[in-house]
Amino acid sequence: MKNFLLALSSGLLLALAWPTYGFPLLLFFAFVPLLIAEFNLRQQDQKTGVKVFGYAYLSFFIWNIITTYWIYFSTGFGMWFAVLVNSLLMTLVFFIYHKIAKKINFTAGATFLVCLWMCFEKMHLNWEFSWPWLNLGNGFSEYISWIQWYEYTGTFGGTLWVWLINLVIMKSVVLFLQHQDKTIIYRGILKSALLIMIPIGISLFIFYSEEEAASEEMEVVILQPNINPYTEKYYTSDRKVGELLVKLANEKITDSTQLVLAPETVFAGGTKLDEFEYSNSYYFGKQMSIDHPQVNFLGGVSFFNIIKDEKDIAPQSNYAEHKNFWYNDYNSAFLINQENNSQIYHKSKLVVGVENFPYQSTLKPILGDVMIDLGGTVAMKTTQRDREVFALNSGEKVAPIICYESVYGDYVTNYVKNGAQLLAIITNDAWWGNTQGHQQHLSYARLRAIENRKNVVRSANTGISAVINSKGEILKRLAYEEQGSIKAKVKLNDRKTFYTQFGDYLPRIAQFLALFIFLFALTRRRNQV
Repeated sequence: MKNFLLALSSGLLLALAWPTYGFPLLLFFAFVPLLIAEFNLRQQDQKTGVKVFGYAYLSFFIWNIITTYWIYFSTGFGMWFAVLVNSLLMTLVFFIYHKIAKKINFTAGATFLVCLWMCFEKMHLNWEFSWPWLNLGNGFSEYISWIQWYEYTGTFGGTLWVWLINLVIMKSVVLFLQHQDKTIIYRGILKSALLIMIPIGISLFIFYSEEEAASEEMEVVILQPNINPYTEKYYTSDRKVGELLVKLANEKITDSTQLVLAPETVFAGGTKLDEFEYSNSYYFGKQMSIDHPQVNFLGGVSFFNIIKDEKDIAPQSNYAEHKNFWYNDYNSAFLINQENNSQIYHKSKLVVGVENFPYQSTLKPILGDVMIDLGGTVAMKTTQRDREVFALNSGEKVAPIICYESVYGDYVTNYVKNGAQLLAIITNDAWWGNTQGHQQHLSYARLRAIENRKNVVRSANTGISAVINSKGEILKRLAYEEQGSIKAKVKLNDRKTFYTQFGDYLPRIAQFLALFIFLFALTRRRNQV
C-alpha cells in the first residue's frame, strides 16, 4: 500500500504542475515518490519488475489522463489511445531504468535515467506516433520569467533541470531514511534550493536586461472568425468565409498595416491546387491587397490535386474509391500580395491518425482505414521537405507555422534558419472545446518565442489569438469563442540564438551517454546509493 500511495502521489503532483492551471515548482519533486517506491522494490531480493512496471504505469496514467483528457472532446478513441500508449512508453523508459539501476551505482543510474528520458522525448518529436505534448520542458510555459535561458537549451534544458533536482531530492531522502542524520536533509534542501534558484536567477537577469532586437516594426491585423468546425466550418462556403474575413479585417486595417493573418484551413471547401488562382481563397486575399496595396494576406486553405500519372502516387496519396482516382490532400498556408505571385506552404508536422496514418505499410493491413475523425476530412495529408518562409511585398520574411507544428522546437528553428523574422502561427483549436487543450497550445507558442527570440503572431479560428513578444509575454489576445480581430505593432529581427543554430543538441549528447552506460551496466552487478 505504501508504494501504491507513492506512485499515486507522483501522478497527481505531475498533473498539478502542468500548464495552464498548475504550478511548475511541483515538477521539481513530483518524481520523488515514484523514485523512492522503485528504490524500495529494488532493494528486495525477489523479482519486483512487475510491481515497478505497475506502479510506474499508475503514475504516468494519472498524469496523462488529467492533463490531456480534453482530446476526448474531439475523439474518444484518440484520447484513450494517446493516454494509454503514452503512459506505456513512459513506463517502459522507467522500467528500463529499473533494470539498469540494479547493476550500477546511483550516479550512473541517475545519469542513465535522465539521458534515457531525453532520448524518449526526442523520439516523440520525430517518429510517426509523435506526441511531445507532455515533454517536461513544456511544463514551464506559463512561467516564462524562469526559463529565458531556453534560448540556449530549448525545452530539453527544462527536462534536464526537472530530473536533476528530483534525483538530488530522492537521494537525500533515501540516505536520511538509511542513516537518520538530519544534516543529510539540510544539505539536500540547500542543494535543491540552489539548483532551482540559480537558473531562475539567471533567467530573471536575462528577462529584465533583454532588449528586443528589432530591425524594423510592422503592423499586423490578426483575424479570429470563430467558425464552429462541427456545425459551420465544412458547411459554410468559402465565399461566405471570405466575406467575413474582409469584414473583420476592414475593422482594423490602416494605411500602415502590412500583414493580415487568418486561421488554419479557414478556406475549407477544398480547392484544386492547380486552380488556386480561380478560387475564392485567392480572390478574397487578392482583393484585400488591391483595396490596401501595402497589405499581405496570410491564411489557411485546404488543397487537393488529382494524380493523373500512376508514377506520381506516393505513400501519402489517397484513393477515392467511389470515383476511382488517386489524389493528394494538403493542409496549407498561402500568402498573397500585389508584388509577388502567391506563395504556398504545406503543413508537414501532422496530427497522428487525423492527418497521418503512422507506419501505414505495416499497420494498414492489420487495422484497415482507421483514421480519427475530427469532424472534417480524414484524408492523409501530403507534406513538403523544406520549411517555407514567405516574403512580404516590402521584403520582410514570415514563417507560416500551421497548428501542431508550433509544438516542435527544433522544427521551428528551421524557419528561422531560412530567414524568418517573425513567427506566424495559424491554427484551429476548436476541436477540443473550451478546455485546457487550446490554452496549452497557446502557452507552448511562448516557448518558441523565447527559443528563437522572435515575436509571434497567432491566429486561431475560435481562439485564443494572440501577440507574443520575444520574451514570451502575451501582449494582446482575443478570448476563446470571441469573433473579432487584433491590431498590433510587432518587431522583426534577423537574430539567430544559440538554440536556433544548434537545435536539440542536449538529447544528441544524451543518446551517446545512455548507450555508454547501458553497455557498461551489462558488465557490472552492484547497487548502492
